Amino acid sequence: MADVHSHAIRSKNMRAIRNQDTAIEQRIALILKDRGFSYRVQDKALPGRPDFVLPPQKAIIFVHGCFWHRHHCYLFKMPATRTEFWKGKINSNVERDQRYVQQLQEAGWKVLIVWECALRGRLRLEDGDLIERLEEWLLAASHSSEMDHQGLHHYRAAP
Repeated sequence: MADVHSHAIRSKNMRAIRNQDTAIEQRIALILKDRGFSYRVQDKALPGRPDFVLPPQKAIIFVHGCFWHRHHCYLFKMPATRTEFWKGKINSNVERDQRYVQQLQEAGWKVLIVWECALRGRLRLEDGDLIERLEEWLLAASHSSEMDHQGLHHYRAAP
């Protein structure tokens, strides 16, 4: 099926998609700031240029869009046009994400992936639940985890 937009319009639309300081990142930043956590954003010195780096907790937080990073939730749907292109693009994003998490863990960081569906959409976590899960992970967990619309999921121990 052909794209419904011209090449110029599609290019303009794609350029408008932000890759930092998005609304979902701003929500996490506000929670961290309100709770008194000190953090850096978009640290270029670390693999994957993490969205949030919390040195005192030796913690990294990535905020992933469900589409761009292929989360198996209600917000992800493979495009019906140029499907092979999108499969390749999204698969390479996922492989790169896995490499970065592994590199960070090997360097002694614990990593949290916060999925977009935890922060927006009809099934998003309420503020109280989101704050509770985030603080629980930051203050108590010694392992890497993911947080989505269903809550916090621990997926591997740090080395």
